[in-house]
Amino acid sequence: MRVFVTGATGFIGSAIVKELIAHGHKVLGLARSDASAAALSAAGADVHHGTLEDLDSLRSGAAAADGVIHAAFIHDFSKFLENCEKERKAIAALGDALAGSDRPLVITSGTGLLSAPRLAEEHMPASTAIPRVASEQAAAALVERGLRVGVVRLPPSVHGEGDHGFIPQLIQRAREKGAAAYIGDGLNRWPGVHRHDAASLYRLALEKGTAGAHYHGTTDSGVPFRDIAITIGRHLGVPVLSKTPEEAADYFDWFAHFAAFENPTSSQWTREQLGWQPTHMGLLQDIDQPYYYQH
Repeated sequence: MRVFVTGATGFIGSAIVKELIAHGHKVLGLARSDASAAALSAAGADVHHGTLEDLDSLRSGAAAADGVIHAAFIHDFSKFLENCEKERKAIAALGDALAGSDRPLVITSGTGLLSAPRLAEEHMPASTAIPRVASEQAAAALVERGLRVGVVRLPPSVHGEGDHGFIPQLIQRAREKGAAAYIGDGLNRWPGVHRHDAASLYRLALEKGTAGAHYHGTTDSGVPFRDIAITIGRHLGVPVLSKTPEEAADYFDWFAHFAAFENPTSSQWTREQLGWQPTHMGLLQDIDQPYYYQH
């Protein structure tokens, strides 16, 4: 299968490209710069120049492929609502190119859209109160048009060497503040997945997924946030402290919402449906590795 991949040079996307090629697929990767194009070529993928805002480039890339994995998102939280709407338009454009065929499209969402005290399962609908739901709404609209679209929901932490997401931000904050922290008893749970396990899930969703299905990319169903803070504190040699919600606003700043996140998430149905079997380190074991603390 020739697969068009957006976000193909990102932390997750580059792992998806490697996974697809290792399993006999050909990859056409979206590149917005010469550096991205060079990285794709080095990985053995073909290059398609364009951006998420260039809807014609998305349509032509999808039209030239047997299937699409949409792993890109503009991570500028100062324009979050605007970028979520760009995401909606990008998914619609990809769908336009695939309409009238059985070619699969796999798009990306987050388990955080299901934030609740109870265990989040694949059949549960995403909260419409969070702008990021635009991706799932766009996917649902395409399914209604008869397209074979599936959704991969990723957890707050997609981890592994080279991670530049939430965990490195927590490590940097602990360095700056001289302490690692959690809120209250710190028992709120974060799910996680290693980037290479996430990549295998995208491939399986592309190859075996069904229209309208939601797949959960979680190896850990929920790691207590306090345990994350303890691991970080041990590596940095700083104290680990509990913060009240008021104190947390000063310590975590904009990250306080995520630090309090309660998002236990099951992937049992996903594993049963796709035969997905994660093989890499869990979140706590991974953030216990030296590479998370070398910068």
